[in-house]
This record gives sequence, structure tokens and C-alpha cells, in this order.
Amino acid sequence: MKVLFALMLVSTSALADDAALLKCRQLEDGPVRLACYNAIPLNPAAPAAAATAAVAQPAYTVVAAPTKPELEAMFGREPEALRSVRLSSIETTISGPFDGWVRGQRIRLANGQVWKVVDDTEDVLELTNPKVTVKRGMLGAIFLDIDGAHRNPKVQRVQ
Repeated sequence: MKVLFALMLVSTSALADDAALLKCRQLEDGPVRLACYNAIPLNPAAPAAAATAAVAQPAYTVVAAPTKPELEAMFGREPEALRSVRLSSIETTISGPFDGWVRGQRIRLANGQVWKVVDDTEDVLELTNPKVTVKRGMLGAIFLDIDGAHRNPKVQRVQ
């Protein structure tokens, strides 16, 4: 009798996991779908225990989409789950005087982000508080478009 009851609990928990998986699979929004999958308990006894509780809880958690300021702060370091909602560019400035760049140089932007030049382009300039657009290029490359510069250095975010 105890073995039969244990088998019933195992099969019930397996059904609960299947039902939760099916519910997650039907969600259209990628980040919400991922959050739904992450909310499914790994312990097979957990769904059976939850089923016996008086109040049923949803099998997933709805996560709000990030705001534009949050996406700007993550620009260049987005988690895989947010690749579908990432920005194509952000605009800011370089505070103070700016005299150009060389390979390996770190450029601090007014928004607090620090970008490292990773290609061999060089430019010598005399600018003060230049406007900068950080843009995505082909194959995941990111470039700085600095007003007044003749080239756009390829960069990688370091901070």
C-alpha cells in the first residue's frame, strides 16, 4: 500500500512537471518563458507537496521587461535571455577634453561605462565633451562613433 502511494506521488509530480513545462512552452515572450522554466522546482517531491497545499501557486513568475535606462546600463553586457530586447545603440558624451585613442586605451563615458579600444585604428583629436554614440555592428562588434572623429574604433566594454 505504501509503495502504491509513493508511486502515485511520483507520477503526480511528473504530471505536474509536464504541465508546468507545457505552460512555459506556450509563452511567447522569451524572457518570460525563461523565467517560467526557472520557476519549475527541480525536486520532484516539491510539486506533489504543493498540490496538497490549500492554496495553489502558479508554475511560473512573470518578470517585467527591463526599462530603457536598465537596457542602457547593460549595453555591451546583456545576458543571453535579453538578446531579443537589446538596444542597437546608446548616446552619451565623453566628459572633458578628449585627445584621441590608440589600441588598448580605455575610454570612460559620461554615463560611467568604460570601453576599451580593441582594433588598430588610431586618431588624434582635440575635442571637449564630444558626443558619442555606441553602436552595434555586424557579428556582435561594437563601435564608438565620436563626433568630430574620422574613424570609429571597435571597442569592448570593460566596466
